[in-house]
Amino acid sequence: MTESAPVGAGRAAADRGRTTISDGVVEKIAGLAAREVVGVHAMGSGGGLARTFGAVRERVPGGAKQSVSRGVKAEVGEVQTALDLEIVVDYGVSIRDVARAVRENVISSVERMTSLEVVEVNIAVSDVKLPDEPDEGPESRLQ
Repeated sequence: MTESAPVGAGRAAADRGRTTISDGVVEKIAGLAAREVVGVHAMGSGGGLARTFGAVRERVPGGAKQSVSRGVKAEVGEVQTALDLEIVVDYGVSIRDVARAVRENVISSVERMTSLEVVEVNIAVSDVKLPDEPDEGPESRLQ
């Protein structure tokens, strides 16, 4: 005599499907984590003029993708991910210390939220925000 168990019996709920995480999700997590680090002024391309135009594009509806992932590129596999970040640092900070802190915070956040192993976080420092430079975001004319 053969007994049949109900479909799915004996299998954990976690084994009954597949979860995929897109590159964009990892990019957003990494972008937010990098911005949390003291000394990171901005993410993305370097020059002040480029930052200004980027800030303007982000304020225009449909003008640019969400700024939270700007300056972040992720390559996501089944169980691992690799990240490239481009940052602008504040003048006077130790770039080495900021890069270390960014790397640690990004790895911690991405691994905690996604369970993916972060195999590398490459950081390119593309500019330094000088104290006398105006902030890149133009003031809104609306009140």
